[in-house]
Parts: sequence; C-alpha cells; structure tokens
Amino acid sequence: MRVIAGAAKGKRLKSPISDTTRPIMDRVKTALFDILAFRIADTTVLDLFAGVGSVGIEALSRGAKHAVFIEMNLPIIRILRENLANTGFTAQAAIHHSDAFAYIPRAAAARTKFDIIYIAPPQYKGMAQRALRAVVEHHLASPDGLLIVQIHPRERSEFIQQYGNYSLTDERTYGSTSLLFYSETAQVSAAVNQKQEDSNP
Repeated sequence: MRVIAGAAKGKRLKSPISDTTRPIMDRVKTALFDILAFRIADTTVLDLFAGVGSVGIEALSRGAKHAVFIEMNLPIIRILRENLANTGFTAQAAIHHSDAFAYIPRAAAARTKFDIIYIAPPQYKGMAQRALRAVVEHHLASPDGLLIVQIHPRERSEFIQQYGNYSLTDERTYGSTSLLFYSETAQVSAAVNQKQEDSNP
C-alpha cells in the first residue's frame, strides 16, 4: 500500500496482517481520487474508520488542509502515527482513539464540520449504513460536503437512495469494492438546474 500522488507520492504505508481493518486497494484509491481531483484542495477530511490512514493520508498528499482519523484499535493507531510521520503530515492530522459511533455525537456537539467524510467499517454487519445515518443525523458535513461509503457489493442492497437531505449521486464498483457517493439534495438540485441553464441558449 502506498501514497498514489501528490506531495508524498510513492511513500509506502505500513499495514498490519489482520482482518481488523478494511484496506482500500491502490487501484480503487486511484479511481476514488480521480473522482475527487477537483474538490480535494483545502478541504477538511474525516476518515471515520481510519485503520492505518490510507485515505486520509492520500487526501493530505493531494492538498487537503486537515484530516481527522478515528480509530479504536491502539496497535493500529501506532501504525497510523508512523504512516503520518513517514509522509510528513503529522501536523495536519488529528487522531482520535475512539469508537466511531461515540465520536460522531461528540463532534456534532463541538459543531465540527467536514468537507469530505469517508466511511469504511471493517466488518460486514450493517455498520456502514448505520454510520452513514449517524453522520447525516448529526450534520457532520459542511453545506457542500460529500459522504463516501466503501462497501462490498453484497452490501449494496442495504442502502437507499436518500438519507435525510443526502442523495446517492454516484456509485462505482471495482471488483470486490463498491463506493457510494452521497451529496446534499439542495446541492444536487442546484447542479442539475445549472446544467440545464447552461444547455439552453
């Protein structure tokens, strides 16, 4: 596993031999950040089930200004700290040793907002949908924020088109990994209206 592009391009990331994390394959990470290419700069990113930090570190490498990593496994956090130090992003990162579902209401109480929230729980037990619902209900995203859920394709049937004000706007599948993208409905409507206006002389 490595940093694909940006300031830390080519840096190797340590990863445990364990089933306690759900690592994102390099080809999937490449595809994800190709999609995010024009909106990653100067953003604040929440890597909600961070593992060793691959997604948040990639975002920092490509120009995100700050990333928050939530991880409850202490041995994994030690590896995450090493990865941040190795890539030079320690100062731009905050690590919370916490269960994700405990962190979400605390962040909401502190009125913390994120531009991009990445949700990739390690187990296939309905956690991804539960986390997505919690993020929406606690209003953790900024007004034009993007929620991204990483799942196995067999989990896809658990997800619906709309959660609160957030609609499924895109989905991609790469082998055994699917990515679902949710944006606020008002933002989606505005984008559609602008596209229609642009197409009319």
